[in-house]
Amino acid sequence: MNGFQIGLVITLIVVFLSIVVGYRWPRIFVRGPFRVLLAILYRREVKGLENLPKTGGCVVICNHISYIDGILILWMLPRNVRFIVDGGNFGNAFTRYLARAFDTILMFANPKSIGRALKTAREGVQAGEVIGLFPEGTITRTGQLQAFKPGLRNVLKGTDGQIVPMWLDGMWGSLFSFSGGKFFFKIPSLPRRKLTLYIGKPLPTTTPLEIARSGVQKLGADAAVDQSARYPVLAKQVIRTWRRRGGKIQAADSLGQEVTGRQMLMRVLALRRVLKREVLDQDEQFVGVLLPPSAGGVIVNMALAFDRRISANLNYTVSSEVLNHCIQEVGIKHVLTSEKFLSKMDFQLDAEIVVLDELREKVTKWDKLVAAIQALLVPAAILDRILGLNQIRGDDLLTVIFTSGSTGMPKGVLLSNANISHNVEAIDLAVQLDDHDTVLGILPFFHSFGYSVTMWAVMALGPRGVYHFNPLDARQVGKLAEKYQATVLLATPTFLRGYLRRIKPEQFAKLDVVVVGAEKMPADLFESFEKKFGVRPVEGYGTTELSPLVSVNIPPSRSPAVFQADRNEGSVGRPLPGVAARVVSTEDDHELAAGEDGMLLITGPNVMSGYANQAELTSQAIQDGWYVTGDIAHVDTQGFIHITGRQSRFSKIGGEMVPHVRIEEELAKLFAEGDEDESVRVCVTAVPDIKKGERLVVLHLPTEKDIPEILKSLQEAGLPNLFIPSRDSFIEVAEIPLLGTGKYDLKGAKQVALDQFGEAG
Repeated sequence: MNGFQIGLVITLIVVFLSIVVGYRWPRIFVRGPFRVLLAILYRREVKGLENLPKTGGCVVICNHISYIDGILILWMLPRNVRFIVDGGNFGNAFTRYLARAFDTILMFANPKSIGRALKTAREGVQAGEVIGLFPEGTITRTGQLQAFKPGLRNVLKGTDGQIVPMWLDGMWGSLFSFSGGKFFFKIPSLPRRKLTLYIGKPLPTTTPLEIARSGVQKLGADAAVDQSARYPVLAKQVIRTWRRRGGKIQAADSLGQEVTGRQMLMRVLALRRVLKREVLDQDEQFVGVLLPPSAGGVIVNMALAFDRRISANLNYTVSSEVLNHCIQEVGIKHVLTSEKFLSKMDFQLDAEIVVLDELREKVTKWDKLVAAIQALLVPAAILDRILGLNQIRGDDLLTVIFTSGSTGMPKGVLLSNANISHNVEAIDLAVQLDDHDTVLGILPFFHSFGYSVTMWAVMALGPRGVYHFNPLDARQVGKLAEKYQATVLLATPTFLRGYLRRIKPEQFAKLDVVVVGAEKMPADLFESFEKKFGVRPVEGYGTTELSPLVSVNIPPSRSPAVFQADRNEGSVGRPLPGVAARVVSTEDDHELAAGEDGMLLITGPNVMSGYANQAELTSQAIQDGWYVTGDIAHVDTQGFIHITGRQSRFSKIGGEMVPHVRIEEELAKLFAEGDEDESVRVCVTAVPDIKKGERLVVLHLPTEKDIPEILKSLQEAGLPNLFIPSRDSFIEVAEIPLLGTGKYDLKGAKQVALDQFGEAG
């Protein structure tokens, strides 16, 4: 037998043995090549491996991002996992062979098959196996964690197995995920991904489904915090976006300014040079900005970011005393403003005022030439290095935003580049802003939504930003929306009511996304707005300390999910990717089940760095990485957050907690009945009371309605007696105290009540 014949025989034997081994022992034949392939395609890391029981039966539950999550988890874990999977995806001999290779439990869409699969899984747990579940039941279309199906309970029924929560991070944006609104037919966003599997501490078999879901979501937030370095440096992103926009209008305002992307970049670079040379000290960090939302306001903020300074947009609706408190809090030396804007104000500030109109004269031809060369000719990567943007890290501060001060002096909230960058990415996932959008920027930049969303998100993601300094000026807002064909509006319910009265339907004709926040959206306002303008608003939720966005209902026109619920009217939406929410008892801090009201806690990469020079307040607000919002809320079985009220907006009367917002909702209906005026007409506050602890007080605009009749209507609406104010607790006022953001001025409202009834009520 010659060498060729010997080789042929050996080859045939190898092929024969491969077929036999592959058929008889597919785990050996299939998993080996898969492990090699996955090691080539991905880098892996496992965190919390000590939490996976080394022996004994358990059920692992994980988020579901891609088609190959099960294979990846098998590759990353030392123990074999038998996943329960949809048998509909294994309809031919080859896929069933693969199912055998990976020890999957196939479950088809009929009662007998479901029963068999669950029985097999239960027996597996009892026999000491690891059973795997993706409790969402389907791959997420938005990157958000979906509701959990009840299958987990059925698998664990009658067993003593534990629940092991997991989170697989790194697959969103891959070929196998639904990022970009489609599977497969896209270019992966990263060449060789790093995948990290987070394993949480085992949970008892009796753990409620929603608490188990909360555990998985918390691991997702941990992953997002750990990976915060991957969030882009926003100044870098803006440079590339403006270059892409080129000669298209990037920013416009009611002052008549229209600035293209190319012009924005040149002006920002020129202003940065002049500020650095003529105004700012080398080691000066915090710089005050006193400007309305406008193209000029954007340019100033961007110039500071490009110079790695920390902007402090100051609230121009408050007194000099409050402004000086803010200035002293972070040590602001210079405040940048304009002559036209300053002439309308009467501020006495403890900082040097820099009038930008005068500074314009100091811009030299050389400044303009250098700015033009940098903007038009220098490659972006080199420009990053020239500006020092490559030195920016995720935890470097980007801005300080002062709280509204509705209940006291404002606190300086320190927000990092990663904080705001995460919000920009989350907004992109939720609303999918692009070059075809025009965002109506009516929220001031001293407001966290105005700063993060209508400025940074707009400039970084590519839409056109159109700005107006007064959100209550409905007529001008309507004109701008019509002129620039606005598609996106972020506002408060208070502002929407004004637009209902004064804006014509054709002015909002192109509007298809309206997101509201800052206060509860009245049910009737959804209907009224949609009826007139053809677009139904959605609610979102956030706070300054959370950069600010936490959750949002996905607007119908931007929803990528056909069969997945991503909107629940009456809620403020599900937490955004990377953000986790939990509700705990106000008595003993234990986590509450779905539907139970308690204190809302939030964690994730959006949690602030802290309050400026307020270490004690910071430690009170952030506990074990969770921000204590001060809002009373519950999370439903689908994972949507429902805000019940603000802790400070409850009164303890006769030992019971009485929510002001609930009473306001009923009173608002009664005071507005038959009246076309959509302005805020009522506000509930409270004063101390010797007998009952507190006494409810109602501030209201002039009305012809009879107070006894109103009280009777409150009773007929089903309000408990404790929720109904006394007849002499109504105070008529010329206007309801409001802040510049449209929120109630709670401090001002309470002072009106105290002036009337005194400290003892």
